[in-house]
Amino acid sequence: MPSTERSALLLAGLLASAGAAHFVAPKQFDALVPRALPGSRRSWTLASGAVELALAAGLASPATRRTSARAAALFFAAVFPANVKMAHDWRHRSTPAKTLAYARLPLQVPLILWARHAARDGE
Repeated sequence: MPSTERSALLLAGLLASAGAAHFVAPKQFDALVPRALPGSRRSWTLASGAVELALAAGLASPATRRTSARAAALFFAAVFPANVKMAHDWRHRSTPAKTLAYARLPLQVPLILWARHAARDGE
């Protein structure tokens, strides 16, 4: 299996796991939804979980990998405000919790780059 294919499948696994978690334990994700978004927080949680599952499925298939990987890069950029909200909300928590929240902020960059790398397999 070529490196880019393996990378795409690993990213698909990450997205599938995260997407499933939105349905298994939605409450923790509800708290990350910015209040400025219209509608219920739960709707946003479930919608983002469904998007992650769809992206995972798209990444798993060579026929849709390129498009799905590009969409995943955009998705990772789009959810950045939720990470900012988490960092803000957790600023008074314990040091380990704050560290986790703040570590999520720069993590979006490698996720976006990972998705862009996975898009190369679909070319």
